[in-house]
Amino acid sequence: MPRLKLTLEYEGTRYVGWQVQPNGPSIQAALEDGLARLLGERVSVASAGRTDAGVHATGQVACFDTSRVLPMKAYLMGLNGMLPEDLAVVDAVEVAAEFDPRRWSMGKRYRYRLSNRRTRSPLRRTTHWEVFAPLDVDAMRRAAAHLLGRHDFSAFRASDCQAKHAVREVRRLAVEGAAGDAVSFVVEGTAFLKHMVRNLVGTLVEVGKGRRPEAWVAEVLASRDRKRAGPTAPPQGLVLEEVFYGDGPPARTAGGAPDAEEDES
Repeated sequence: MPRLKLTLEYEGTRYVGWQVQPNGPSIQAALEDGLARLLGERVSVASAGRTDAGVHATGQVACFDTSRVLPMKAYLMGLNGMLPEDLAVVDAVEVAAEFDPRRWSMGKRYRYRLSNRRTRSPLRRTTHWEVFAPLDVDAMRRAAAHLLGRHDFSAFRASDCQAKHAVREVRRLAVEGAAGDAVSFVVEGTAFLKHMVRNLVGTLVEVGKGRRPEAWVAEVLASRDRKRAGPTAPPQGLVLEEVFYGDGPPARTAGGAPDAEEDES
């Protein structure tokens, strides 16, 4: 039975998140409904990670098994015609039967978008966190350097995070843009804890506002205490940009793939 890997782009504003839930529309349900129309059978879709309500993606990865054999263009053309306008398939390939989008992941890249104008932006309201106070972007860049590498990120996990441990590796944390306009936080790592990216951003913004010194970020990290960190940035600024894969499942090492199933942004 063929296993298909889909790369998805979606605007998450009206969804309760990736996972099927009883309280509203989900990305997973919309995709499975579209696939049922295309294939003439119900399939169960697995993803590389759960995204929260309001979170977007340009590179979410999902896979499913089907008894139907269709050309790949059927998923790019036919399926996209059956999906809501805020959800699209941007790539489709057949993969090995053992491929698992979550457990085979070597890492992910997220982008968090922030609008730093003095006035609100109607065009950015569902895709950016609007922060009106002037931000010191250079200070945030310097503070972000404290978060690079492999650490225990307990101070940046959600209180209800179920991951077995909080050791993660942040490979990249870049602060792009300029104060008074759009600012982006680009975060790349092996795996992430629940709300970790949004908590990192919320903490760096405290530095950008001048409320905390740059060295405070290192103190928060060392404390392993969520109460010491900044607030959780709102979901609408977050985008899952890319999921990285090798030729097979990665080695199970601390801070990497073992707890990738706990990743929820």
